[in-house]
Amino acid sequence: MIIFRYLAREILLTMSAVAGVLLLVIMGSRFIRYFSNAAEGDIPASILGSLMLYHLPGFLELILPLSFFLGILLAYGQLYLNSEITVLVACGTSPNRLLTVSLVPAALVAVLVGVCSLWLTPSSALHNELMLEEQRSKIDFSSLAPGRFQEFGKGRTAYASDVAEDDRRLKEVFISERQARSDGTPESAVTRAELGYQVTDSETGSRYLVLEDGERYSIEAGTPEAERLEFGTYAVRLARASEVVETGSAEFLMTNELFNSEDPEAQAQLQWRLGAPMMVFVLTLLAMPLSRVNPRQGRFAKLLPAIFLYVAYLSLLLAAMDAIGSGSLPAAIGMWPIHGVFLLLGLMLAYHSQRKGMSG
Repeated sequence: MIIFRYLAREILLTMSAVAGVLLLVIMGSRFIRYFSNAAEGDIPASILGSLMLYHLPGFLELILPLSFFLGILLAYGQLYLNSEITVLVACGTSPNRLLTVSLVPAALVAVLVGVCSLWLTPSSALHNELMLEEQRSKIDFSSLAPGRFQEFGKGRTAYASDVAEDDRRLKEVFISERQARSDGTPESAVTRAELGYQVTDSETGSRYLVLEDGERYSIEAGTPEAERLEFGTYAVRLARASEVVETGSAEFLMTNELFNSEDPEAQAQLQWRLGAPMMVFVLTLLAMPLSRVNPRQGRFAKLLPAIFLYVAYLSLLLAAMDAIGSGSLPAAIGMWPIHGVFLLLGLMLAYHSQRKGMSG
């Protein structure tokens, strides 16, 4: 029991350190991209924290298997380097015992990866997509930068010289629109107003941008005439309540919905989600023999080959997912042969390591 706690602690501590570094790098990169979008006025800065939080399950789904793989390599590599494995073998600890000890934290990590891949990641991705789509379909005054032209909705560009009263009112508003009339004829319009604010119809749920004290110019394509309208109050509909974000992509479907779908993309997504926890156990089996080094080699001797092996494993899975989604690879075959090949490779490496001797 003492040996189990010691080895499990070494593996999990090393895994946590690696996962922390990888998560910091990936989240930092994504945050910089979102921050640039916020600086350009595409999204409000107030939703950055929520976007990053809901990206976390997707990041963990990819990071945890790699972190656990590297955690075993580095932790056991240090034990080999310090000849602690030699002492354990001399005390009667068999290779199968070490593998059993490693599979217990592997099961914990696999459960976490499974929760992310099967439930948290798709629901979080859907949440972020709905949030971003909402920003694309309307003017959000918290994201509108004063003195800057910003696209919103379909064929609309807005400008405001100032945003006042807690981002609720726009001053000196300019809106350019390109749309089609009921007969299909293209029309361009420019609207200018002294003041603008957003309201929601309590009965229909539709959103409107209400403009006050302004004028509107519209011209039909191919004609030299233009219409001019002066108004005290003018409302521009931003979105209907019935407008629904398209969320039919397999990426956003919950796992139970994927089981009932015959779509190739849904089947590819399902096999990826089911294979993510399995990946943890396969990588554990691969890491055990790869972590075996002698003191002259150093703990990082097999780190580079191990990373290449992981990259090959992940790349083949992603290529298979794309092939299944495009229909070029039958879903009945799918990704399972790839898992099988690497599982067999892990068994062969473990068998060779046992024949060679754990401490040799």
